[in-house]
Amino acid sequence: MNNFFDVIVVGGGHAGCEAAAVAANLGSSVLLISFDLTKLAQMSCNPSIGGIGKGQIVKEIDVLGGFTAKVTDLTTIQFRMLNKSKGPAMWSPRAQCDRMLYSLEWRKYIESIPNLYLWQDEVVDLKIDEHRQKVSEVITKSGVNFKCKAIVLTNGTFLNGKIHIGNKNFSGGRIGENASLLLSDKLTKLGIRIGRMKTGTPVRIDGRSVDFSKLIEQKPESSGKFSLNPKYISTLPQKSCFIAHTNKTVHDIIREGFDQSPLFSGIIKGIGPRYCPSIEDKVRTFHTKDSHQLFLEPEGVNTYEMYLNGFSSSLPVDIQIRALHEIEGFKNAMILRPGYAIEYDYFDPLQLTHTLSHKNFPNLFLAGQINGTTGYEEAAGQGLVAGVNANYFSTESEKKLILGRDQAYIGVLIDDLVTRGVDEPYRMFTSRAEYRILIRQDNVDERLLPIAINLGLTSNEDIERFNLKSKQLEILSGKIQNITVTPEEVNTYLETVGSSIIEQKKKLTEILSRPNVDLFNMLSYSSNLRNILEGFDREIIEHYIIKIKYKSYEQREKLMADKSKSLFDLKIPNNFDYTLINSLSIEAIQKLTKVKPITIGQAQKIPGVSPSDINVLLVYLGR
Repeated sequence: MNNFFDVIVVGGGHAGCEAAAVAANLGSSVLLISFDLTKLAQMSCNPSIGGIGKGQIVKEIDVLGGFTAKVTDLTTIQFRMLNKSKGPAMWSPRAQCDRMLYSLEWRKYIESIPNLYLWQDEVVDLKIDEHRQKVSEVITKSGVNFKCKAIVLTNGTFLNGKIHIGNKNFSGGRIGENASLLLSDKLTKLGIRIGRMKTGTPVRIDGRSVDFSKLIEQKPESSGKFSLNPKYISTLPQKSCFIAHTNKTVHDIIREGFDQSPLFSGIIKGIGPRYCPSIEDKVRTFHTKDSHQLFLEPEGVNTYEMYLNGFSSSLPVDIQIRALHEIEGFKNAMILRPGYAIEYDYFDPLQLTHTLSHKNFPNLFLAGQINGTTGYEEAAGQGLVAGVNANYFSTESEKKLILGRDQAYIGVLIDDLVTRGVDEPYRMFTSRAEYRILIRQDNVDERLLPIAINLGLTSNEDIERFNLKSKQLEILSGKIQNITVTPEEVNTYLETVGSSIIEQKKKLTEILSRPNVDLFNMLSYSSNLRNILEGFDREIIEHYIIKIKYKSYEQREKLMADKSKSLFDLKIPNNFDYTLINSLSIEAIQKLTKVKPITIGQAQKIPGVSPSDINVLLVYLGR
């Protein structure tokens, strides 16, 4: 049996699977060690991929040679583009997936890579070459040890995981699964700083017991996908989600359980996610609200199990069920398992470099929830970066994958982690990206394919597809740039959308740059313009229109970025009252008031203060 590998990945979640796959595809011999090989890339929480800020990460992973987008497309049972009421820079794709098929497709992909090997076991210790300050060996619980050139830790919530349900608590990484109890202590002895965090999950519901007539149906969109590769597409039946709401009675029952909540009694020490709080936390924090929105989501096409998004709880089981039965449509609801909270160890990401390697141990890479993040997407993005860089380290290559904040949401994520650290589970939002107009979900290939080509992360097929798209955009641009329109051709349409009419001929691009003008609708008003789009795919046309609309905004954003850098040392007045600025987020007001930064530069490094908040401060102080 071979016990030496270029790269060893510990943990088979989203971060671990992306890390192992990309390192192996780049040529490294890789061993993936996981507690349970039947649960690779398990969707431990909600059965969905993407969302605001997260969908952009998934599309970036796709262009950089990852597999999350592709397996999502293969197992999608509902697709929606979120934030469509806002500009394209805010659009975020999201898909409900078949939970069991998702994990199965990942397993099939992992097994298709020739130099990627699997081992089911628990890693309990690392052997350090003190002379070179490198990890030289992993020690497993079964007594089989493996040597390596580089190692990637992606242990998720399993390090000293403890599950809480009311006054009951027990060891576990997920309910029904063991925790890893030894590795954290070993790493602490190496001087690696460790903290404690908490997350949670809601009850799983028997869909046969729900009265769907009392709920609001949310139907899937007709089409949509993550991967740019057209061969990855779902053939599964598409399913609806359903919207429900809590009420005053539900909240009163939840309040009855406050004294039995480990969240409030002090039993749970870990910090929970601000943007995905438990239902009891929402009821207490937003005590003036009598209702909270919930989403009932299908777990798959061949199961009646459903996920009640927004009803995460660590309350006693009887309180959870009583409260559930008072929600409209759930009077007779049966559950498959209760909600619970889980505490786990994480490593302070300030100890890492931008390659996700540890500063004291250059061949030790960390990715996923153990870096203080939350979500499959954030984990997968880190896993890909860690896997790429672990491969390059093992081959002694000078190449590195480091993404800038103006290049990718993954770059924003990692830069936030390693320069600002975390004081609560980190979740990606579009507001965290100060260059979000530059790093939209629609231009992901333009941003990242050149990087992928340089690092050997893409295929000839991807390059050919991109070249064809670029050629079509060039031809379309050349055609539209030379077109002028008359008042007779466009004024009737402009009046219908509330846009200013024109008095003389104008460039068509000038009209299209207006935010409320839609080219496809405008063409129906002008027979002279209808033939200009013949021969072009709708996707190409839509992408070109977005580029036109954002041209001036991109220029303005770049100027703002330059100004932000020059004002890094701008002083903030003593005892500044941040509540005076309505445009600041509530989180930013709380954090800035607590920390009281002296300069804008210090304010930028406070976890929870987004680039958008900094820009608001710059405008306000500039006055």
